[in-house]
Amino acid sequence: MKSLPLTLLLLSLWLPIQSEAVTFKIASIAPDGTSWMKQMRKGAKEVKQRTNGRVKFRFYPGGIMGNDKSVLRKIRIGQLHGGALTGGGLSDIYPDSQIYSLPFVFRNLQEVDYVRGKMESQLIKGIDQSGFVSFGISGGGFAYMMSKEPVHSINDLLKSKVWMPEGDNVNRAAFSSFNITPISLPLPDVLTGLQTGLIDTVAASTVGAIALQWHSRVKYLNNTPLLYLYGTMVVKKSKFKKLSVSDQAIVREVMNNVFAKLNTQNRKDNLAAMEALKNQGIEIIDSPTETINRWRTGSAQAMDKLSQEGVFSPAILTTLRKHLSTYRNGKDVAQSGTH
Repeated sequence: MKSLPLTLLLLSLWLPIQSEAVTFKIASIAPDGTSWMKQMRKGAKEVKQRTNGRVKFRFYPGGIMGNDKSVLRKIRIGQLHGGALTGGGLSDIYPDSQIYSLPFVFRNLQEVDYVRGKMESQLIKGIDQSGFVSFGISGGGFAYMMSKEPVHSINDLLKSKVWMPEGDNVNRAAFSSFNITPISLPLPDVLTGLQTGLIDTVAASTVGAIALQWHSRVKYLNNTPLLYLYGTMVVKKSKFKKLSVSDQAIVREVMNNVFAKLNTQNRKDNLAAMEALKNQGIEIIDSPTETINRWRTGSAQAMDKLSQEGVFSPAILTTLRKHLSTYRNGKDVAQSGTH
């Protein structure tokens, strides 16, 4: 019996390996049923179909795998392969990725759109160079202070029990600049904290407040944008590289489209959620201009200190401020798309 030609022998060895499906285990703090999870599941279904089952995604929503830091630890030991992470959560991968979510940086969404158009590619590149593949950044809208009692001023905040996410050193520094000591809790414990009175003031997007049921425990929303929320799904590059080049291209195409759609949909959802909060009796309040300016000045000084300490680079902070200054001075008002 003649031996098989070498090419056929190699092909017989190669085919079984390629037929095995690669499953990405992805965690998210986004509750199941939200637009984030619906769109990511829809994208996963399309990827599975277009790769004939060679690439699959298994999602763990609602924070069941812990907060962003816990998810990253599980990625490092191989228990997970990726996560839908917030800007702050991404900082453990690439510190400069948190630059959009610094407190009191943006005044409106037009500024966000302009800055993102200038800086997005730099952030995606930084994530890639840190060993992760990103599928585009999706904006989650502004977080606003929501409280049981009206918060107009710094003095009001000093009397409040303010929640802060675990490990959020950026906002801790901002609060500290006003001698405010926030109460750190994991996301799943916030609703209980509001119910028991452990905390009485939170920060969330309008959509997030409704999805997490926090809106049922607050009465006021301060209309000053606190910080910009955003996120992306990342997967470990070493795992992603196990896919064939053609399957990598399919995953990138599908998931990039998912996050582009989310980027647009989230803005619409937040506008609708703001109206829903008003209709449910949440009172929208404003702070005096003097107070807002104090918040911005104090936060800017705290961010300067953090950049000097290496929490993020001085260069990225300078770049952000340069673009904001350019936009505000009207030197370049060309929009790069809606984010």
